[in-house]
Parts: sequence; structure tokens; C-alpha cells
Amino acid sequence: MMTEAKHLYDRIHEDILKLPLNEFLLSSEEQHKLRSQRIEQILELHTASAAPETRTRVQNEMHAWGPIESLLTDEGITEILINGPSAIWLERNGHLQKHPDCFFSDTSYRNFLDRLSHAAQAHITTEFPCADGRFGDFRLSLIGAELTQTHPHVTLRRHPKNPWSFARLAEHQWCPADCLPFFEELVKRRKNFLVVGPTGSGKTSVLNSFLNLMPENERMVVIEDTSEISLPNKASLKLLTREDPQGVLPSVDQAQLVRRSLRLRPDRMVMGEVRGAEAKDFLMALATGHSGSFGTLHAQDAGQALIRLEMLIQMGAPQWSLSAIRRLIQMSLDYVIVAERKTDGSRRMKGVYRITSLEETGFLLEQEK
Repeated sequence: MMTEAKHLYDRIHEDILKLPLNEFLLSSEEQHKLRSQRIEQILELHTASAAPETRTRVQNEMHAWGPIESLLTDEGITEILINGPSAIWLERNGHLQKHPDCFFSDTSYRNFLDRLSHAAQAHITTEFPCADGRFGDFRLSLIGAELTQTHPHVTLRRHPKNPWSFARLAEHQWCPADCLPFFEELVKRRKNFLVVGPTGSGKTSVLNSFLNLMPENERMVVIEDTSEISLPNKASLKLLTREDPQGVLPSVDQAQLVRRSLRLRPDRMVMGEVRGAEAKDFLMALATGHSGSFGTLHAQDAGQALIRLEMLIQMGAPQWSLSAIRRLIQMSLDYVIVAERKTDGSRRMKGVYRITSLEETGFLLEQEK
């Protein structure tokens, strides 16, 4: 079917190229309207006798999402990676596999990128070759050809429609079932913690699971770069950073949002990902009364997470000594929960570690789960 659709598309494309670029005595708007009508006539003429599947595939190539149309509605696909017109990859059940379909030409791929950028309000230019946005159930990341040296690259990561819970995680063997009462106790006792792990280890899913344990009468203020976390109740609030590559609007980073959130009467604070100077402000808030708060951090294990946290705090407070930074971490954090991604693509809980004490050589950690 794909070969037949490709041949049909090539014939249509040839006829489109024969259309005049300019029509005398017509305005630009009238020329555009006339050209669109003629393209539709060419499309209808060539596809009238084609098989329904072939006709749909060609129409998708020209007006919709081309070879990834079917992938967008497949709930089993968690990520779509497009490295160019003929290099499409997808992640299913933690495994990466090549998509058998492809874009029919560089032209149709460029048109697809234009439609995608418009739908997600994420535009790349020569001056600003990177952009992020939201596209349906997906988080979109675009990188221009100026950086890839080939074609613009697209990464689409799906947001699950149904928020994760620890019961669902246990069903997927993420953790033993006897861990669930322990996690409930962490929330009930208002312990502060970080969920750490490498990229793709499921940290956001764990964060959503903890939010599902939150009481209905508590107000959570969630801070994120991109919207991935589901609010637990109507009393809670989400704050998103803003970055305008064009420089028209002032940027708003996570450190500013942390300071702003303190005026919004939060019972708990949730940081989608601690990744910069906001680490200092976040931990200061945790140390001064906002117990029961949590967030995520990129790290391979608990020890590495605390070292990385020290470095991030130094970004926000370069004048602080290492001993002062470590004392802040000791006052602010109680536990580190480590998630991992196995070589077979499965995601598991690696361990739960309690920060027991601060010694001259660093933190002492005790594994509890």
C-alpha cells in the first residue's frame, strides 16, 4: 500500500509543480485561494479511482500528519522520534523500533513541519533553531537543520491520559506491593523527598502516583517547565515557566516561580524537575515550613543525586560554603527514591534511601526499601 501511495503522490506532486506560480491581475490572497483549489482538483483527479487506504495515506501526506498519523492514536506508543523524512522511530513497551512508513519527499516533510509548528505554537528559525511545545497528548521538541546538519528533528513524548497510581505501578512490577503502605506513610508524615533516576526511568509517573495520595483539602503548587503532572484536586495550582526565544516577552524561570509560589498559600510544593539555580530556593522553602514537598532530579543513584543537588544549589548561591549547602540539604530532605530503566526497557524502583546524618565526608544514607 505504501509503495502504491508513494507513486500516486509523486504523480500528484509533478502536476502541482506545473501550476503557474503567479496569476496576472490577481491579488496575493486570490492567487493563494486559486492555487489551493487547483491542488485539491489535482488531488481529487488522481485519487478518485485509488483504493481507500491509498487515498487516505496520500491525503494524510498532503494535509495531515503523513506516516505518523496512525502512531498518534496508538496509546501503546510512548515516544515518536523523527530524524528526517525516511528515519522515523517509535518506542513501544520501552523498546525502540523503526517505523516501516516514511514521508514521501523532502517537500512533504517540510510541509508537515510547518503544520506541526503551527499546531504546537513552536517555531524554529535560523537564529533560534530549538523550540518546545505541546501537541495533543505529546510534549514536542524541535531541533533545526542548523544544529543537526541534516534535516530538522522531531521528538514527541506522550503524556498518559490516565494519571499513574502506585497500584498501577505495582501491577507493572515497578515495586513490591508491600511498598504501597510505606509511600502512603511518607505522605501522611509529610516527609520531603526527591524521586531520582536517568532519562526515561519513569520519574514523572512516580510523581503523579504520589499526587494521587494527596488529601482533597490540601493545596499543592506544582512548578514545571512543560505540563506533565496532573493536579490532584481543584484547590491545587500549576505554574509553568516561560521562555520566549524572540525576546519579546521576559522569561520566567523556575526560581522565580518558587519565590512566587510562597505567596500562594501552598500546603505542599512539587517541583517537576530540579535542574538549575532554583534548587536553592526550593530547598530553602522546604527547610522553612513547607513539609511534605517533593520533586524529581536526574541522577543514577541516591549518592549521585545529592552531589548533583550540591552543584545546583551552588549555581543559585555561589557565595555559600559546601558545609552550608550540605546543612541545607540535611534540613530539607528526608528521603531519596531511585527509579531505574532496565536494559529490556522495563522501569523499576531501585531503592528508597533515608538521609540519616551528615558527616565530614558527606551524607550517610540508609536503604529502607
